[in-house]
Amino acid sequence: MKGSVPWGRTMTGMRLRVWMAAGFCVLAGVAWMRTAPAAKDNKIPAKILHAPSAQPDRIILTWAGDPKTTQAVTWRTDVSVEKAAAEIAVAEDGPLFRKKKREVRAKTEAYTSDLGPAHYHSVQFEGLTPGTKYVYRVGDGENWSEWAQFTTASEKAEPFAFAYVGDAQNDIFEMWSRVVRSAYADAPKLKFLIHAGDLINNADRDEQWGEWHKAAGWINMSVPSLPVPGNHEYGKQSNGERALNRNWRPQFTLPGNGIAGLEETNYYVDIQGVRVVALNTNTQQKEQAEWLDKLLENNPNKWTVVTHHHPIFSTAKGRDNKELRELLKPVYDKHRVDLVLTGHDHSYGRSNVVSGENRREGGTVYVVSVSGPKMYEVTPAEWMQRKGEDTQLYQIIRVEGDRLVYESRTARGELYDAFELRKRRNAANVMVNRIPARPENRRGVSEPSGGE
Repeated sequence: MKGSVPWGRTMTGMRLRVWMAAGFCVLAGVAWMRTAPAAKDNKIPAKILHAPSAQPDRIILTWAGDPKTTQAVTWRTDVSVEKAAAEIAVAEDGPLFRKKKREVRAKTEAYTSDLGPAHYHSVQFEGLTPGTKYVYRVGDGENWSEWAQFTTASEKAEPFAFAYVGDAQNDIFEMWSRVVRSAYADAPKLKFLIHAGDLINNADRDEQWGEWHKAAGWINMSVPSLPVPGNHEYGKQSNGERALNRNWRPQFTLPGNGIAGLEETNYYVDIQGVRVVALNTNTQQKEQAEWLDKLLENNPNKWTVVTHHHPIFSTAKGRDNKELRELLKPVYDKHRVDLVLTGHDHSYGRSNVVSGENRREGGTVYVVSVSGPKMYEVTPAEWMQRKGEDTQLYQIIRVEGDRLVYESRTARGELYDAFELRKRRNAANVMVNRIPARPENRRGVSEPSGGE
């Protein structure tokens, strides 16, 4: 055909063009690999990811006074915010509460962490009405948080629920977020949340505190927290001695009603028929045992819950706290403390009511739990009514008059352990075990629990 090219020459040209295109792609790919940033360089630096700004963050409710008539809130900004405030009003069904808001000036504390300088601000709302829902926000007059809500405690011993979690500690935002959020999803009207120490792994690394606040998010704005320090909230100082890390007190506004020198780490709160006592078992254990004995001599509340980091009965090998047990357990026995909620051992163990070394009627229920991903192996012991390994857990505890109902649930929300305590006048509590039929979570072991 006139003007046609022989077939062989056509294929040769096509092949050449294909080879040239392929070569260009290879060269382009090599050039991209040389110029593209490595994956590790894409990670947002902590100083950027957790940097403060004029917009309030790390907003958290706590108590420093009576939960019936006060509420404390603490938050962080950058150093440009020198004067901060909170606004509060009684909650209403619509937006008109804003016409009735009042302002409370904040106390501002300059603070420098390993990520740089910041300001922490705190307000204690006072003169509140018991059993009332309030709305509040925090800011500087121009940059405000959203409006959040909380409800003051009732004057009466009305039924309520609270949550308790053990060590969050590691991979906090990645692995702990779903646990604390599941706790709130199961009981959205929680009165408070107990953190039994080791909230973080390295207390001097502010990015870990940033993860901790970010994981709970707005839950901290609506549910008051009652934290106690663990050993990881302590660190060596320049003089070689261990001390509470400087990150603790600026970000929590807690009671100062414990022994001198342990303010905001050793304290108590009375709420709707329950006395909640926080102990700092990292230091001054003898002094706190004596303080606790006197505190419980005149306790008008029906129920007593104590929380501290180190267990009275350990779940892991080589971690027994004999001296602590010898100091505190006689006080718990004497005053019939109902629950002792602890962490530290990165596994789960729960007793029956205990008044001696082994299980028998009378006394206290001891719990060791963990909510973060760091796990230890359980060493089975006679005191354990239920145990578990490699399981992230949260506990929901309901107080209903003469009944206390306890549930421990996995990160998936599955029931792992449960019991009920029934209060008897001038006698030990009655324990009713409601352990689910599922096997205990053990490493390479599938066995039924020791429940009754």
